[in-house]
Amino acid sequence: MAPNIDIALVRGLIRSQFPRWAHLPVRPVEVSGWDNRTFRLGEEMSVRLPSAEAYAGQVEKEQRWLPELAPQLPLPISHPLAMGIPDSTFPWSWSVYRWIEGEAVSSGRVDDLCELAIELAMFLRALQRIESYGGPKPGLHNFYRGGPLAIYDDETRKAIASLEGEIDCQAAIGVWEAGLAAAWTGLPVWIHGDVSASNLLMQEGRLSAVIDFGSSGVGDPACDLTIAWTLFSGESRGAFREALSLDRATWARARGWAIWKGLITLLEHLNTNSQETKRARRVIETVLTDHEAFR
Repeated sequence: MAPNIDIALVRGLIRSQFPRWAHLPVRPVEVSGWDNRTFRLGEEMSVRLPSAEAYAGQVEKEQRWLPELAPQLPLPISHPLAMGIPDSTFPWSWSVYRWIEGEAVSSGRVDDLCELAIELAMFLRALQRIESYGGPKPGLHNFYRGGPLAIYDDETRKAIASLEGEIDCQAAIGVWEAGLAAAWTGLPVWIHGDVSASNLLMQEGRLSAVIDFGSSGVGDPACDLTIAWTLFSGESRGAFREALSLDRATWARARGWAIWKGLITLLEHLNTNSQETKRARRVIETVLTDHEAFR
């Protein structure tokens, strides 16, 4: 059972493992995250603790690879300063990071979505150019992001069948099977694994940093493109697509990733009439329309 992750726990961990920072105040952040819980440590650091065992393996991966990736990228990314170890109060490794100022795109006003789309595309292109040899392959540590869509074939087909009458199931199957058929044949590249509006920071209305590399690894870049339908639309989606300059097969797989997540999210929240439900329906409908336009 996961421990209660609160200010008292964080203070105790800092006091016992990093006493040089024990005098600094600890406070929660407005958007703490799902896979991890984040707290502000003083003014220049943050503490990030995995919320469950499934996310614990991401800590050492970020500690190992982020310092190598950071100098090769055009925007700041999460920068680990220290790694805490399991003890009697918390069972998994955890991290202290340098604090990055900025407001999540998901909670703020973007001045120009087309500009953001191009800047994000340039970031992803730079990430994909970094030498990937020895990088972490898709697996449980990142829920197989960067791996083949077939890993989620059974789950996706069951979700579509369960949503009969809620969505256009035949069209959804078409998107999914097109993604499966467009197999990745390239060399593995670095992926972020969770390119979402909540992991993009901005200052003064412009993209300023990319955070949360817990789902990162090396493999197929298609999983990093789902933001084309979850955030961008119309002109900004076109700008994102053009700036990335990827082939049609990669975009077919990307639609597969997007519809998989939309389907399982809609199924989970189907009877709640929540914002999650509305967003999932919107993503599914947008992906279906996009598939018809580009197949």
